[in-house]
Amino acid sequence: MMKKLGLATALLLAMTGAQAYQFEVQGQSEFIDNTVNEQNFTGAVQGTYYFKNVDSTKGPLAEAAFLNQASNFSLAYNYGEYDENGLDIVSHTYGAKAEAYIPTKFVPAYASASYSHTINDSKNALATDDQGDRYALELGALVAPNFLVAVGYTSVADQVSYDAFNILSNGVAKAALESKTIKDDQDAITARTKYVGAIDGTNMAIGFETGLVYGESTAYALKTDLYLTPALSVGASYAETSADIANDKAWGANVNYFITPAVAVGASYVNANAEGDVRDTQTVGLNAKFRF
Repeated sequence: MMKKLGLATALLLAMTGAQAYQFEVQGQSEFIDNTVNEQNFTGAVQGTYYFKNVDSTKGPLAEAAFLNQASNFSLAYNYGEYDENGLDIVSHTYGAKAEAYIPTKFVPAYASASYSHTINDSKNALATDDQGDRYALELGALVAPNFLVAVGYTSVADQVSYDAFNILSNGVAKAALESKTIKDDQDAITARTKYVGAIDGTNMAIGFETGLVYGESTAYALKTDLYLTPALSVGASYAETSADIANDKAWGANVNYFITPAVAVGASYVNANAEGDVRDTQTVGLNAKFRF
């Protein structure tokens, strides 16, 4: 019995201390507080398979896949409950996504394709049930080490079709802002950049991301993360849309910590300000990742 217990403990330590991984599972939950209801919430999960082992020793643990240019395939699911002025809606969003980094004799090329499907189930007569699909394609290149530039096209058959991966990456409030930006214009052009680099003479690194969505309206997003150590990061973000909606801006903050190279926990806060409106919204999120 003691030998079996020792073997199990050694196996667990080997998994949680691993410096390379091929699978990642992450979970997230957000509590939504708006003017008329402080009991709304979401829950999300994503699983990612990398076609080759990801080396987590190259820099910030949170960006190991990006730094390794690791091609992958992901599945995601998001559950949400929303209650406002008598509305009672349960929302389900499913998603699938593939990313590929392709070596060329010039610079590494990048491509991604994703699909999301949203089902909104109204629990009373104040709203009708609906559902919609979303397709997205991106093409880009790493124009410099760890610096990605990409442009894309998104087709949204129904504006309530949220991006399942945007919810997990940026939170439900910003995913809703992006959906309202596209709105009735079912086709949207997107662009984004991403960079991660070491801060010379330190053990720290910095990351930047920018994003643009051009649909019926225009939205842009900015995000930066400071990696105080390879395991610990703090970040800030801002998003704004030209759409005529009450909460047309959202800012946020986050902190993430890898307890081991294979286990991480984090927290986030987003404020989608709309003073005097029932949709004045704040969200608090908790997340966890496990790699093996």
